[in-house]
Amino acid sequence: MFYKIARFVTYILIRFLFRMEYDGLENLPTSGGFMVCSNHRTNLDPLFIAQKVKPQLFFMAKEELFSNWFAGMIIRGLGAFPVSRGSGDTTAIDYAMELVQSGKVLAMFPEGTRSTDGIPLRPKSGAALVAAKTKADIIPVAICFEGKLRFRSRITVRYGKLIPNGELGITTGAPREIKTASKKLMARITELLPPMLAAPAPTSSQQEEE
Repeated sequence: MFYKIARFVTYILIRFLFRMEYDGLENLPTSGGFMVCSNHRTNLDPLFIAQKVKPQLFFMAKEELFSNWFAGMIIRGLGAFPVSRGSGDTTAIDYAMELVQSGKVLAMFPEGTRSTDGIPLRPKSGAALVAAKTKADIIPVAICFEGKLRFRSRITVRYGKLIPNGELGITTGAPREIKTASKKLMARITELLPPMLAAPAPTSSQQEEE
């Protein structure tokens, strides 16, 4: 119930703050058990993506966001769960796999951090690893807007065609396969971006720690 109320409230808020457009809605499954993987532009990305996905969306969020009990309660209610980046802790990955296997919808950002200019960054292995463990299919998503996010910015969210798990080419789960699958996944996301943003730029200067 909390999630439904929160999604309605955030829907009104987002529509007021930004000019939202959605493409590819016909590609969205109506039931869970799949993953949604998107490029990463802002902290609001999970809200942008979730508005048109019928099942509840669950997503990883940096553990610092949970340090305030009130804020932590709110984002947990919206489907977030904490991840400790760079610590080698596998708890978040294990929980992510449990969510997908139980029929939930998991949202992940393969880049692992935000791109300050919208040009895709080199993907990390987390999303492909979860897909390998769960055999989940993936909906690629692109969040598109020009420049910095401002009041009444025009934002287009594009949902791509479902990527069957077998197309990722993961058979043994070896690190090389996971790395290749990560690149394939990011390529499918990049295809949904405007041409001016489609060229990958994996340099550290284009990354912004969340």
